[in-house]
Amino acid sequence: MALDPKVIEFVSENHKAVLSTFRRDGASQMSIVTTGPYKDGVAFSTTEDRAKLRNLERDPRCSLLVSKDNWWGYVVLEGRAQIISSKTATPDELRDAMRDVYRAAAGKEHPDWDEYDDAMVKENRATIVVIPDEVYGTAL
Repeated sequence: MALDPKVIEFVSENHKAVLSTFRRDGASQMSIVTTGPYKDGVAFSTTEDRAKLRNLERDPRCSLLVSKDNWWGYVVLEGRAQIISSKTATPDELRDAMRDVYRAAAGKEHPDWDEYDDAMVKENRATIVVIPDEVYGTAL
């Protein structure tokens, strides 16, 4: 499912989000993330030791609520996570994904890409892309 232009516009202007994943026992686990549009979904980065990543590796189903700063406008993407990490991508693919997600979430270029790349490797970061099966919300 390609993202609707209205969704792309909304998530390009609003970067605060809450991700919901499933714990091993089936209970929900929520995390605050900073997002941006990326390819056919909405993406963010995380370190590889976080519960959200472990949950998504086990069960890629998830929901992502992207909200305006005042919470009075939102979009929810329900679907599956695509994980781009040191386990699933080449170093160049991971670097490029991390850079693209930074640009999308920050709305700008990083002042020192070499420094950024080094920090992402040291922090053992991964990119998560939520690919929606369904999208709804007040902003549509």
